[in-house]
Amino acid sequence: MNCPIISGKNFIKMKTFCEGKFDICVIGAGHAGCEAALVSARSGLKTCMLTLNLDSIAFMACNPSIGGTAKGHLVREIDALGGEMGINADKTAIQMRMLNEGKGEAVQSLRCQCDKNAYHREMKRTLENTDNLRIIQGEALEILTNENKACGVMTEYGGIIQAKAVIVATGVYLNAEIITGALRRKSGPSGFSPATALTENLIKLGYNIRRFKTGTPARLDGRSVDFKKLTVQDGGENVPAFSFLTKKKPKNCAVCHLTYTNKNTHEIILNNLDRSPLYNGNIKSAGPRYCPSIETKVVRFADKDRHQIFIEPEGLDTNELYVQGMSSSMPHDVQREMYRSVEGLENCEIMRYAYAIEYDCIDTLDVYPTLEFKKVEGIYTAGQINGTSGYEEAAAQGLIAGINAVYKITGKPPFVLGRDEAYIGVLIDDLTTKGTQEPYRMMTSRAEYAIALRQDTADFRLTPKIADTPLYTAKRKKAYLKRKAQYESTLEKLNERATQRTEKFGAGTFADFIRRGAKLKEICEVFGILQDMPEEILKCAEATIKYEGYLKKNAHQIEKAKKLEEKALPPDIDYDEIKGLRLEAREQLKRVRPLTLGQAGRIYGVNPADVTVLIVWLATRKNN
Repeated sequence: MNCPIISGKNFIKMKTFCEGKFDICVIGAGHAGCEAALVSARSGLKTCMLTLNLDSIAFMACNPSIGGTAKGHLVREIDALGGEMGINADKTAIQMRMLNEGKGEAVQSLRCQCDKNAYHREMKRTLENTDNLRIIQGEALEILTNENKACGVMTEYGGIIQAKAVIVATGVYLNAEIITGALRRKSGPSGFSPATALTENLIKLGYNIRRFKTGTPARLDGRSVDFKKLTVQDGGENVPAFSFLTKKKPKNCAVCHLTYTNKNTHEIILNNLDRSPLYNGNIKSAGPRYCPSIETKVVRFADKDRHQIFIEPEGLDTNELYVQGMSSSMPHDVQREMYRSVEGLENCEIMRYAYAIEYDCIDTLDVYPTLEFKKVEGIYTAGQINGTSGYEEAAAQGLIAGINAVYKITGKPPFVLGRDEAYIGVLIDDLTTKGTQEPYRMMTSRAEYAIALRQDTADFRLTPKIADTPLYTAKRKKAYLKRKAQYESTLEKLNERATQRTEKFGAGTFADFIRRGAKLKEICEVFGILQDMPEEILKCAEATIKYEGYLKKNAHQIEKAKKLEEKALPPDIDYDEIKGLRLEAREQLKRVRPLTLGQAGRIYGVNPADVTVLIVWLATRKNN
C-alpha cells in the first residue's frame, strides 16, 4: 500500500509498513501523554507512545513548577488515582511550599519548584522501564479509522501503528508558531519542532479547530542578577510531599526571590506598544485572561505602580532563572531594556528571550466527559489540545483519557468523576459542558464543593475507585490502608471525652474543643494524646472536624444534584421535537448533547425552565 507523504513542499510516494500492533497509541509525550501512556501500560495493555522528540518527554516549556492554587489539588488527585506526576515532582523537588497557609485548609495548595532537567530525565526513565510500553520518535500524519472507529496511526514516514484506541495529546505543538515582535516562525516551544501534519486530519474527522495563544518569560543568567536587592522566598518548613507514596518529605535545596516592576519598566512598555504583537495585530488568537503578559498587565492595570516578579531557579545544574510574572512577546531589544529596568536585574543577561506561542486546539464541546470524540469512536484528546493551560490540567486529562480508553477496550463502564468528587471532575465538566473561549486554568474555575475537595483527602475520595484495577498496586494499597486507619483512629480519639476539665478548654470531647476554636496541636500537648501520629493526619482530622457543618451542608447539596445526574438523557434526542424549549436552549443542547439532566442544567443558555421541560419530556417518554 502506497500513501502520499508530505516532504518539504512536494508530495512523494512512500511505502507503508507495520510499526506494530498495539491496544492504545498515545500521540505526544508531554504531561498528558505521559500519564495516558503509563495508565494504559500499567493496566496490562500493549501501548505505543509517539513523540516528536525523545528529548522533549515531560518537558517543562514554562516554569518548572508543579502545583499551586487549585493545581496542587489536581496533583494530589492524580496521585490518588495511580498517576505519576506527584511522584516525579517529589523526586525532583528543589523547593516545596504550602500556599495560602494563613487561610482555610480548603484553599491551601502545595507548590513545588522542580529541577527542570531532572523532571524530564526521571519521567523518561520511568516510561522507558515500564512494561508493555514502546516509545517511538516520529510525527503522526493521520489517525486511521475503519467504520467510524479508530484503528491506528500513520507516521510521516509511512509507519502504521495499529491500535484499538488513539489518545491525542499534542500539547502546544500543533501548527505552533513562535512570535516575538514582528517575527513569526514555525516552531514548538524552546526551539523544538512543531507538529504540522495532524490538524488537517483532525478537521476531516470532524473536530472544530481553534487557535489559542500562551507565552513564557525570559530566562536570565543567575550570575548577572544582584540577589542582594531581591527579597528571599524560602521554602516551607515541614511541608508534605505530593504523593501519598513518598515516604521522605522533599528537602528545600534552593531559594526563590521576589522583586517588582516600576514606573520606568511601565514607561518602556507603553512607549513600545506599537511594536507589541498583542497590540499591533500580529497576534489575534485568544490568550489566558488570568495569566497575562507584562504588556497586558501594564495596560489593563494602569493604576498600579508595580507588579510582583518572582525569580525562580530552573534547576540545580544550571544558572538559568525563570522570571515569573514577566512573560512577553516584545522584540528582543525592548525586552533587554525592560528586564534591566527592574531592581536587581540592572545588569542581567538574557539567556533565552521571552516569546508568545500560537497553536491549534479543539473545541471541547466535541468530546464526551470521558474525553472521547463524539463523532469517531476510540479517539480521545487530553491536555492543551483541549484548550487548557498548565502541566497539572494536562496530566489530569491524560490520566482520565487513559483510564477511559483502557476501560472501553476491556469492556468496563466509562470512568467519569463528578464535580462533587474531585477537582478533576470540575475541570472536565467545565470543558465538556461549557467549553472554553480561552486557555482554561484550574485556578480560575468554580468548585462548588471546595470544602469537600481538600487536597489532603484526595486518597480517601479517589483511591477506592481504582481498587479493582492494576493501578492499585501492593505498595499503594499498603500506604492507603495505613493512612486511612491513622485518620479514622485519630477521629475516633478526638470524639472521646476529655478525662478532666481544664480552665483553657472547659469540658467536653476533644472535638468539641476544636469546634470552639482550639488548636489540635495544643490539645495534644496538654492532654498527651496522639503524640506519635503524623502531622498531616492530625491536620486532616482537625480540618474535618472544623468544617463538619459545611461538609454536612455540602452533602445535602450534593444529594440534590445527584438526583439530576442520575436522570440520563439519550444521546440521540431530537431537541427540535421537544415543545417548550427556548431557541437558545435548543441550539446549545444540540451542540453539547448532554448525557444527564444535571449536565444539561450547567450548559450556558439553558435555564431552569428548560430543565423542567426536559424532565416533563422524560416522564412522558417513559410513560409512553
